[in-house]
Amino acid sequence: MLVSNNSYVAPKSFILNGIPGLERVHVWISLPFCTMYIISLVGNLGLVYLIHHEESLHHPMYFFLAMLSLIDLVTCTTTLPNALCIFWFNLKEINFNACLAQMFFVHGFTGVESGVLMLMALDRYVAIRYPLHYATILTNPIIAKAALATFLRGVLLMIPFPFLVKRLPFCQSNILSHTYCDHMSVVKLSCASIKINVIYGLMVALLIGVFDICCISVSYTMILRAVVSLSSADARQKAFSTCTAHISAIIITYVPAFFTFFTHRFGGHTIRPSLHIIVANLYLLLPPTLNPIVYGVKTKQIRDSVIKLFQGEKRTHIQDN
Repeated sequence: MLVSNNSYVAPKSFILNGIPGLERVHVWISLPFCTMYIISLVGNLGLVYLIHHEESLHHPMYFFLAMLSLIDLVTCTTTLPNALCIFWFNLKEINFNACLAQMFFVHGFTGVESGVLMLMALDRYVAIRYPLHYATILTNPIIAKAALATFLRGVLLMIPFPFLVKRLPFCQSNILSHTYCDHMSVVKLSCASIKINVIYGLMVALLIGVFDICCISVSYTMILRAVVSLSSADARQKAFSTCTAHISAIIITYVPAFFTFFTHRFGGHTIRPSLHIIVANLYLLLPPTLNPIVYGVKTKQIRDSVIKLFQGEKRTHIQDN
C-alpha cells in the first residue's frame, strides 16, 4: 500500500486465498462445489421456466418460489465461478471495486432471500387460515408490492457497506483467506477502527435476519393454532404438508447463515478457518442446490406439472416423427 502524508491508499486488488490449510486439495474440493453449482443452475432455471409455462402454477406460493429461485441464481453465480477459478487456475486476484461489488451482491441478495422466505411464511398462513379468500387477499398487485418492498429493503440497507469499507485504510496485508469478498473478512484487514462497520452490520442483521425470523415464527405459531383447530385429521395433515417444503428451505438457509454470522463475530479463535470458509460457501450453495429438489419432491403440483410437461414434449416428438 502506498503511504502519502500519513494517509493510506486503498489497495488496487485483494488476493483471495481460497480455503486456508486446504490449498493442496482445492481441486478435489471444487468437484462437489461444481456439481452443486450445476444442479442449482439446472434446478432453479427449470423451476422458473416451469412456473412461467404452467398456468396451474400461477398462484402466489409459486410466484414467491420463482423469486426465491432467481435470487438463489444470483447469489451462487456471484461467488461460485470466482471460487472455481481459484481452485482450478489459481486465479486469486480480484480488483478492489470488483470486490466491493461482489460484497454488495452477496449481502444484498441474501437479505432479499430472507425477506422472500418471510413472505412465503405469510403466504402459507393466509392459505391455511383464509382458504376461501386466499386469491382475493394475495392478488398480483399485492404480491408485486410486497416483492418490491422486500427487494428495496435488502438493497438499500446494503448500499452503505461498500462506502464504509472504502473509507477504511488498508496498510497491512491485502490477502483474504476466503473464496469471495465478505464484509467482515475485508474490514478485518484494515489498520483502523472497524467499530462503525461492526455496529452497522449488527443493525442490518437485526433489521433483516432477526425481524424476518420473528415474522416467520409468529406466522408458524398462528399456522399451528389454525391447523390444530381443524376438525378433520386429513385436513390437518394436508395443511401441515403444504408447509414442510418451506420449513426445509428455512432450515437450509438460516442454519449456515447463523453459523457464519456468529463465527465472524464471536468464534474467530475457536473455529478452524477452513471449516468457517467451507460453511460460508455452503451458506450460498446449499439453498440454490436443495430448494428446487425439496420443492419438487414435497409439492404435488410441481411434480404433476413436470410430468405433464415431459408428456407433452414426448407427444409432440412422436407427432413430428
